[in-house]
Amino acid sequence: MEDHERFRREVAGWLADNLTGEFARLRGLGGPGREHEAFELRLAWERHLAAAGWTCVGWPREFGGRGLSLAEQVIFHEEYAASGAPARVSHLGEQLLGPTLIAFGTPAQQRRFLPRIVAADELWCQGYSEPGAGSDLAAVSTSARLDGDEWVVNGQKIWTSLAHVADWCFVLARTEPGSQRHHGLSYLLVPLKQPGVTVRPIRQLTGTSEFNEVFFDDARTAADLVVGEPGDGWRVAMGTLGFERGVSTLGQQIGFRRELEGIVEQARAAGTLDDPVLRAELTRAWIGLRVLRAHALRTLGKEPGPEVAVGKLLWAGWHRGLGELAMRARGARSIVTGGDLDEWQRLFLFSRADTIYGGSDEIQRTIIAERVLGLPKEERR
Repeated sequence: MEDHERFRREVAGWLADNLTGEFARLRGLGGPGREHEAFELRLAWERHLAAAGWTCVGWPREFGGRGLSLAEQVIFHEEYAASGAPARVSHLGEQLLGPTLIAFGTPAQQRRFLPRIVAADELWCQGYSEPGAGSDLAAVSTSARLDGDEWVVNGQKIWTSLAHVADWCFVLARTEPGSQRHHGLSYLLVPLKQPGVTVRPIRQLTGTSEFNEVFFDDARTAADLVVGEPGDGWRVAMGTLGFERGVSTLGQQIGFRRELEGIVEQARAAGTLDDPVLRAELTRAWIGLRVLRAHALRTLGKEPGPEVAVGKLLWAGWHRGLGELAMRARGARSIVTGGDLDEWQRLFLFSRADTIYGGSDEIQRTIIAERVLGLPKEERR
């Protein structure tokens, strides 16, 4: 459509005009396994985007967004990725908490938090996983009790992305003593810059530390900072997970395409592209990427459901396989370092986690089996 092409030119033009000066060196920086790269400058870029109205583009206008259609959101994320612009630092607030507050939050919560997410003035992290409750989210044991006009929070969260730079955490906690599984949980908004909160980075295989342990020891948050009703946290948390894999995945896939193209160039330089087996694997990877795009497009705009699990299962396995393909394409060079990992070694090591974080493959398959295929539910012990 002509309007869409006009909008695509607008986005591409703005990015070309603004990824200049000090921001020019941000091209290609950040993202999973690389969140440490130029973080402060990327935050400045985020606020530059905000000042021009390019954050939260899919949010309704009354909440500070642009109110873009799904097609326009796809265009924005595709052009953003194609420009080489850096990975966003406020994505947990923009893509997860913001839509959750729009759907479930009170007017007071929306007024308090949404403008600061739009402006990138406050950064968020997600307090779901625990040492004994990773993919099994209903097993969380972090607790919260009301003490006057405050919740008092105790427990531990783990694998908390970007908690070391976040100002706030949305925390799933058990607020009804003696409750089990998904009953008695509440969705709390907890400030991290306070006594009683300890953030401890976890050093990964890549040498970076974007994941963290977060300890709550009598940490406090206001009584009215529960999203939804107390005890209704499971429904709200599932809503957040539904928002997690939206139109931005199409931008993610452009990043995947760039990685695949880079691997082809690495294979050409190493002389491994002449291997017919490797060429066949590269072809299958290209086909797999087209499948990812087709699935993402056909599920856009639908109510969150089991297809979310299908999408995660598809891209996680594909991307982990891409990391392995990078090693084979580069030959012997893939196992040699000069002290620091190069981007392809980092891709291989970090993509080991793709099939675990955000919901392990085993959990995704269980969701598909029970909710799509109608198979008997897994026995709970």
